[in-house]
Amino acid sequence: MKTFQKTMVIHSTPEMVFAQLDDLSKTGMHMSQSSLMMLGSKLKLEQLSTNSIGMGSKYRWYGKMIGMIIDFSEIVTEWQPPVLKKWETVSDAKIIIMSWYRMWFKISSHKKGPTVKLAISYLPPKHWFYKILSFLFAKWYCNWCLNNMLHGAKKNLEAKIV
Repeated sequence: MKTFQKTMVIHSTPEMVFAQLDDLSKTGMHMSQSSLMMLGSKLKLEQLSTNSIGMGSKYRWYGKMIGMIIDFSEIVTEWQPPVLKKWETVSDAKIIIMSWYRMWFKISSHKKGPTVKLAISYLPPKHWFYKILSFLFAKWYCNWCLNNMLHGAKKNLEAKIV
């Protein structure tokens, strides 16, 4: 299993930072918009559970990238506002560069403001072709996701302070 993580101070309250990062429509926005990293593709987000946040909330991301199907569901496995959230893929995830992943963030208070540690741990795909793609692109993609999630939250929350 490989893990990547990023840490960032966000000038807001821990509660507002948690709420921002807890909302997948905001933190996953980078996957639902066309971009170079997504090779011009974008994924759709569907809420599967009756609750949009909290333990057991479940979502599905789906679409195509360069003709390959992407279709996976995520479920929240740990939820302790305003400190910690963990979520991971469930069932048969169809992701080009991963077979499974878990993401989490932890918010700790410091003098400069809440510090967020955001991480992703993943397993590479089982098929040799996708293993090669994972070897070539997974680190790049994971860092892109983590940066987008953190910088998006920082930009959104700190804009409200000004």
